[in-house]
Amino acid sequence: MYAADTIVAPATAPGIGAVAIVRLSGPRAFEILDSIFRPVHCAELTARMMRLGDVVDPATGARIDRALAVAMPHPASLTGEDVAEIQCHGGPFVVRRIVALAITSGARLAEPGEFTRRAFLNGRIDLAEAEAVADIVAARSQSALAIALDQLSGALSARVAELRAQVVAIRAHLEVEIDFSDEDISLPSRREVGNETEIERLIADVAVLHDSFARGLLIRDGVRATIVGKPNAGKSSLLNLLLGADRAIVTAIAGTTRDVIEDSVQLGPYALVLNDTAGVRAWTDDVERIGIERTMRSARDADLLIAMFDSSRLLESADLDVIRLTAGRPGIALLNKRDLPAAIAPGDLRARGLVLPILPFSAINLDEAAALRAELTKAIAALVAPSVPSSSAQLTISRERHRDALSMALEALKNARSSALSLMPPEIVAVDIMAAAAALGSITGEVSTEDVLDAIFRDFCIGK
Repeated sequence: MYAADTIVAPATAPGIGAVAIVRLSGPRAFEILDSIFRPVHCAELTARMMRLGDVVDPATGARIDRALAVAMPHPASLTGEDVAEIQCHGGPFVVRRIVALAITSGARLAEPGEFTRRAFLNGRIDLAEAEAVADIVAARSQSALAIALDQLSGALSARVAELRAQVVAIRAHLEVEIDFSDEDISLPSRREVGNETEIERLIADVAVLHDSFARGLLIRDGVRATIVGKPNAGKSSLLNLLLGADRAIVTAIAGTTRDVIEDSVQLGPYALVLNDTAGVRAWTDDVERIGIERTMRSARDADLLIAMFDSSRLLESADLDVIRLTAGRPGIALLNKRDLPAAIAPGDLRARGLVLPILPFSAINLDEAAALRAELTKAIAALVAPSVPSSSAQLTISRERHRDALSMALEALKNARSSALSLMPPEIVAVDIMAAAAALGSITGEVSTEDVLDAIFRDFCIGK
C-alpha cells in the first residue's frame, strides 16, 4: 500500500534549537547514512548504538556538522523498516543541508505522517495507536495527554478488540445455525441471542464508549468558557487576571470591549479556553449590535459560563438578562468588586433566579486568583466526569472517526437485536452483526481503505 522506497525528514520542530533530529526510514536508510556520515572513533556503525561523527557531503568531502548517528534495523524499529537517525545541531540551515544530502543520496522527502503510516502498515502499531501519536503532539493539557497516552498504550484497542470478539462470537453462533439448521443440534434461540445476555449487553457496552466522546472532546480541545455580564462588570479584568497578562483593554469607560477576545489558560490538568465578550445591554448603534450578537452566540456555544455581577451597583435589567442566559447551564457566578461598598449580596441574585455557585470576588486582587482557579477547576472536573462511574467508563474517545464507527456499530447491533427478537432468519441477523464487527474493526484498522488512511495521516506533521 506504499512504495518501498526510503524517506527522510526532520523529526524535530522547525526553528533554532540546541539539537535537531533527521530521520531516515526504508531499505536504503543505512546505505544513505553510510554515504553522508563518518564515525570518528570506529570504522562503521554498530546497530542501536549512538556514535559520534561528521556529516559530510559525499560529492566534495566537505564537513557539514559534527553529530551523533544511530542505525536501527528492522523489524524492531519505529516503522518496522530500517531506520537511521542523525542528531545534529539545531540550526535550520544545518538541518536543511543534511536533508538535502540524504535526498541527493537516494531518499525522498517524507509526506506528513508517513513514518507513522509505515509503522501501521508494517504492524508496529494499529490505527488507533497511530492516531494517538498525533494526539500526543497536539495535547493542550495533562488530561488530554493522559487520554492520548492511554490510547497509545493500547487501552482503547484492547477494549474495541474485546467488544469485537463478542460480536464475532454471536456471528459464529448464527453461522452454525445457518449451516446446520437441518441437524439435530441444540442451539440458543434467536430470542436468547437478542436478549440482555447477548446483544443487549453489547449495545450497552458500545454505548458507554460512544458516549464518552463528548467529554473526550472537551478534554482534548479544552473547555470553552464565556465571560458574560453587563458593561463595566469587570469581565476584561477577570480575563487578564486568569491569563496573568494584559490581554484585554481595561478602562472605566463602559463598552470598551466590542468583540469577543479568546485566549487559553491551564487549570490543573485541564485546558480552559476563555472568551471575553462585549457587555450585555441594549445596543445603540450597529457596532454595538454586532458585538452583543457575538456575545450571545459565544454564550450559546460555550461549555460553561462565567457570569459577572457588579456588587457595587444595584441590579439592572442587563443583570437579569445575564441570569436568564445562565438558566440550565453549568458554570459559576462572580459577585465582583467586593473591594467597594456593597449594593447587592448573593441573596439578591438568588432571589432573581440565579442557581450557579456564587463567589464573592475582586478582579483587581491578585490574591483571589487561586480561589477562582480552584472553583473553575472544580466546575470543569464536574463537566468532564463520566456519567457512569465504572472502570469501563474511564476509557475515553476524543476522535470523530471513533465516534462515527461506534455509532455505526450501535445502529447495526440495534437492528440485529430487533431482527433476532422478531425471529427473522439467521441470515438477516448475521448481516447486521457483520456490519457491527466491521465498524468496530475500522477503529483499529482491521478494516480500512486507502481513502481512510489518507484522511487520517494528512493532518500529521512532517517527520511523524
